[in-house]
Amino acid sequence: MAVYNYDVVVLGSGPAGEGAAMNAAKAGRKVAMVDSRRQVGGNCTHLGTIPSKALRHSVKQIIQFNTNPMFRAIGEPRWFSFPDVLKSAEKVINKQVASRTGYYARNRVDVFFGTGSFADERTVDVVCNSGVVEKLVANQIIIATGSRPYRPADIDFSHKRIYDSDTVLSITHTPRKLIIYGAGVIGCEYASIFSGLGVDVELIDNRDQLLSFLDAEISQGLSYHFSNNNVMVRHNEEYERVEGLENGVILHLKSGKKVKADALLWCNGRTGNTDKLGLENVGIKANGRGQIEVDEEYRTSQPNIYGAGDVIGWPSLASAAYDQGRSASGMAVDNGTWRFVNDVPTGIYTIPEISSIGQNEHDLTQAKVPYEVGKAFFKSMARAQISNEPVGMLKILFHRETLQILGVHCFGDQASEIVHIGQAIMNQPGEANSIKYFVNTTFNYPTMAEAYRVAAYDGLNRLF
Repeated sequence: MAVYNYDVVVLGSGPAGEGAAMNAAKAGRKVAMVDSRRQVGGNCTHLGTIPSKALRHSVKQIIQFNTNPMFRAIGEPRWFSFPDVLKSAEKVINKQVASRTGYYARNRVDVFFGTGSFADERTVDVVCNSGVVEKLVANQIIIATGSRPYRPADIDFSHKRIYDSDTVLSITHTPRKLIIYGAGVIGCEYASIFSGLGVDVELIDNRDQLLSFLDAEISQGLSYHFSNNNVMVRHNEEYERVEGLENGVILHLKSGKKVKADALLWCNGRTGNTDKLGLENVGIKANGRGQIEVDEEYRTSQPNIYGAGDVIGWPSLASAAYDQGRSASGMAVDNGTWRFVNDVPTGIYTIPEISSIGQNEHDLTQAKVPYEVGKAFFKSMARAQISNEPVGMLKILFHRETLQILGVHCFGDQASEIVHIGQAIMNQPGEANSIKYFVNTTFNYPTMAEAYRVAAYDGLNRLF
């Protein structure tokens, strides 16, 4: 068994691990990365964010081809199988792996492919994929092992027609009808992807509103769009059992209903990847979902061990995970780059996509904040008409008296890009954070960013 000494050891090479490793390496520390795969990138690159967004992009192109009359000069609408569309995702994954491998090499970060576990608070034993055991000793250790789909013990995930959000990427057929259990972010994104391929989707939601953390009007917009695109949403339902058939599945609900389909996609929660870390050897406890608790400096109960990304829970977004990893590393190496990551925009890649930041109408009403609303509907925006993406709106919430921007909510094409303009103004100090910025600034025309000007005028015109 070889013993290696490092300043920092990072467990996991997803966004949180990459952010942590790169920051420590830039600070001149000797860094090792441990990942259980044979390639870097973590679940984000191989099973989560990257493949699902690549799939979504391909499906959007298919929808555009099949619905835009201009393309009829090329050919009639075509049907594409899910495995066909997966090929585009594989190309993106390979490019991402190549880029990230280069990052570690250029920054001289040693990468160990294998399963890492704590021997003590400063030692990680790595059982490499080759079978060799390596011992890594470090002053600081950062846990960034990510998460995986939550799998109830009473569901047979070995059945050929029962999938979760990881195994769905290995599907070899295109179901005519698909049950998606769980209407969270991942469930709604896959509902969009499969419905875009012409699959009839039954989306089972155990709540009374889709994505209830969103502004209610945005959530309603998504529900309406789903209802027009082969997605049947069943609210306030919980599963009783799942019955696997030879060529399908029956979902038995506690309400007494039965839903039959060609396949079931389970998207009901995730579990932190902590069960193989040997946390008991360092006195760290994980909760029932495998997540570890950290303070605002990303320290665990062991002062030299930090956590970041999905493994610590909220907000479980790739964007936030990278910043959390960088911040945890900044605290570990004391290079002045720590910050508590709480200014996080929500990005949901349904078709159309959704993004928001700040408070919603329900929050402001409950807090008795005197706010006003400004809206811009994409159907009236020149750029949306040109790109044939008329569905959606931009909604700005602002204080009636100070004109301070309190929340930005967007539903439609490029929503995850558009929201950042509002985020930037919201973060300005004092009077610089004002809805008047959007009427006193000239925007390129035609652009989607122009929606801010339209929404600002709409809101200001409501004041009296």
